[in-house]
Amino acid sequence: MDMIHVRAVSPPDRTDQVVELLAGAPYVMNLIVQRGAAYHPDGDAFACDVLAGAANDVLRGLRRLEIDVHGSIVIEPVDMAFPGRASETAVRRLGALVNTPVWAQVEARIRSGGRYPPSFYLYLVIAGLIGSVGIVTNSQILIVGAMVVGPEYGAIVAVALGIDRGDRTMIRAGLGALCTGFLLTIVVTFLFSLLIRGFGLQSEAFDLGLRPVSDLINTPNFFSFAVAALAAVVGIVSLTEARTSALLGVFISVTTIPAAAAISVSTAFASWSEAWGSLVQLLVNIVVLIVVGAGALRCQRAIWRRVGRQARKRGRA
Repeated sequence: MDMIHVRAVSPPDRTDQVVELLAGAPYVMNLIVQRGAAYHPDGDAFACDVLAGAANDVLRGLRRLEIDVHGSIVIEPVDMAFPGRASETAVRRLGALVNTPVWAQVEARIRSGGRYPPSFYLYLVIAGLIGSVGIVTNSQILIVGAMVVGPEYGAIVAVALGIDRGDRTMIRAGLGALCTGFLLTIVVTFLFSLLIRGFGLQSEAFDLGLRPVSDLINTPNFFSFAVAALAAVVGIVSLTEARTSALLGVFISVTTIPAAAAISVSTAFASWSEAWGSLVQLLVNIVVLIVVGAGALRCQRAIWRRVGRQARKRGRA
């Protein structure tokens, strides 16, 4: 069964309310209260384990008491637990809600990918360079490698979360990182492509116009839109369920880094129509991933709210 461990610090004047909230919740176990034990922030310390399916209500109650403002709340996943019969009874009472995502964890995962240190731009540039080598050598393996290295999906899904939450700061930061990162990648990869052309390092097939890899990238069509939309849905679901393998599949299926690399290579080799097609491919993928991702987030929240309402109605019946 899925559980989370919650640690909190409460101001002394709110401790009784916190105890009432946690002790009265049937899905909270192993509650520990230590009055006056916490420092920075000062207050009373709490620790408990919560069934993941009920965690949203518990965390919402703590936030309603403004414990996150006047104290602190820390959430940790529980890898293994042997909680006994009490928890088994609680799981049965939860029913379908037992699989509810813990939205605080989901948003934390997305926000962690929405940070843009210098390494974000370095990874993006290196992915573009790998992609350019894959294009001029017609190597699909290198194209896949470039997709895996690229960190842009973190920024894309952060923008989607910003739209869902109405957080303009997050939207601006994510779009700014994407614009700056891809522009830098295109410029550096263009210079690298000029070097390849100048020394004649491209493959003979590429020189003869046999470019199956780049043709696939610079020809946007209905399938480009469909794959980007499906990848956006899978990406959001994998983030909510913490499925790393599915998320890796999203990285491999999204044509963003290859399109940026194709813009640079096509421009360096004066293939203007291919450069334009690659630019359209890049923009289509980014826009669809953001819009569909934001919609998928909102739909998932709505679905689980509906499941919760139905479960509560059955519980009262």
